[in-house]
Order: sequence, then C-alpha cells, then structure tokens
Amino acid sequence: MIIVTGATGQLGRRTVELLLQRVPADRIGVSVRDPRKAQDLADRGVRVRQGDFDDPDSLRHAFEGAEQLLLVSLDRTGEECVTGHRAAVDAAVQAGVGRILYTSQMGAAHDSRFQACRDHAATEDLLRATGLPWTALRNGFYASSALQFLRSARHSGDIALPADGPVAWTGHDDLAEATAAILLDEGRFQGPTPPLTGPEALDFDAIAEIAARATGRPFKRTVLGDDDFREQTLAHGAPAPIADLLLSIFAAARNGEFTTVDPTLAELIGHRPADFRTLLEHEWAE
Repeated sequence: MIIVTGATGQLGRRTVELLLQRVPADRIGVSVRDPRKAQDLADRGVRVRQGDFDDPDSLRHAFEGAEQLLLVSLDRTGEECVTGHRAAVDAAVQAGVGRILYTSQMGAAHDSRFQACRDHAATEDLLRATGLPWTALRNGFYASSALQFLRSARHSGDIALPADGPVAWTGHDDLAEATAAILLDEGRFQGPTPPLTGPEALDFDAIAEIAARATGRPFKRTVLGDDDFREQTLAHGAPAPIADLLLSIFAAARNGEFTTVDPTLAELIGHRPADFRTLLEHEWAE
C-alpha cells in the first residue's frame, strides 16, 4: 500500500490521481486532516484516514500498513515545521512503514538563506537517522510561487519585486508525475534525488519579457529595495514572519541557490517539463 499525506493539496492530490491511473484504488491510502475533503477519493475505493501532524496517534493509524509513505512537506516554517515532520517520521517508524518519500526542495541546506530550505535539510536529517529506505524529492522551486508574485503585475504591467537571481521554476503537474513514477519504481533513488527542475532558470527580468510576449502588452521590471518590499508586504496585511519568509526567497535566489537545471525530471516523466511561458499562459487564461 502507498499512503499519501496532504492529499487534498496541490501536489498530493495530483499524485494520488496519477497513482489511481496505474494501481488499484485499494492499494492507495491518504492521510488528511479533514477526511470530508477527501470523500470523493473514498467513494472511488481509496482508504481515507484522518491524520493530524499535531496528533501522533492519528498519524500512526493513518500510516498503518504502508509499504511506502509519501510525506508531503507541511505549509509551516521553522521549528513548527520540523516538529510536525518529526512527528510524522516517528509515526512512520512506529507504524512499520517500509520506505519514506519526502517532498524536499532544490537548494535544501542548513545554511540556505531561505528558511524553508533549512527546514527541508533538517527533515532530511530526520529521515537519514531512521535507518529506513528514504528518498528526498529535491523539487524545483514551484512555479506557482512566481505566478503569485506576478498577481498585481498582471494588471499593472509593473513587476515590482526585490533584486533576484535565476530560479528553475517548475510546474506542479510535472512534479506530481515524477513523484508517482518514483513511487511505482521503488528504490530508484536512495537519499536526495538530483534537482527535479523545469527546463530553464529565469530571473524576473526574463519573466517580464516572457509576460510581454505571451500577452502582447509591455511589462517592466522594477527593483524594489528589500526594506521597501517588506514594508509593502506588511501594509497588505501579511504577518512579519511571512514578509521575512518571502524576502528570503529573493535573498536565496541572489545567492544562486535555485539556478541548477537538471535533466532528471524530464527523464522521469518522459517528456520536456512545461516551461514558464506555458505555465503563465495557462494561469492567465483563467
């Protein structure tokens, strides 16, 4: 049995759908905070159990019988994130899980300038210490993050963001396809994978040019000072920790932490991953 956490989120849900095309539904289980949101999966024969990262007993029950566990990283940061992951890893060991796959990120390192990458590195340490077979999926930076940064620019034509560096923006669909492929080819990777990236690394200057070509409208790139960006983010209602987290993405990009473009994702999915223009056009068509 393959158990997937976060199965109502973007990556987890896509992965479950791909698995359902390849294996019987009774070989798939999901661990979700609110089982009502996964009722449609239950109706299709998927085992749905409540699993709360703040309730280790629920995780042990949700992970019961898993030959493989896909642990989708939490939408938390810092110690709160690592504590939740530790609870899941400990529950997996206690439940007798055979192998753990974890959605890490390219650039995962203890000295990263991006807090999430430091959290991923700490979680990989937890996995390493279990003695179980494990794989850390070093996913390229989600292109959905870049598209979020472009929300206001879509209408204003002004991409006003801090100084950055090239990032290998990568689509959720391609990463879900690779995740399913790795789950179905047990043991292909032990430890961290190579970076699973889209086909190009782009900074926001390049993205401005792509947006202009895609829409036929002019886009300009305005470089904000870090302090100005932080103040604007706070003024829009974001808590200070979120403003600092967003700012750290740009600091890490300037530091060259997300520049690598690697062929492994294309090899896993059997086709060229979607480029940023394709993802942008899909997003802005809606």
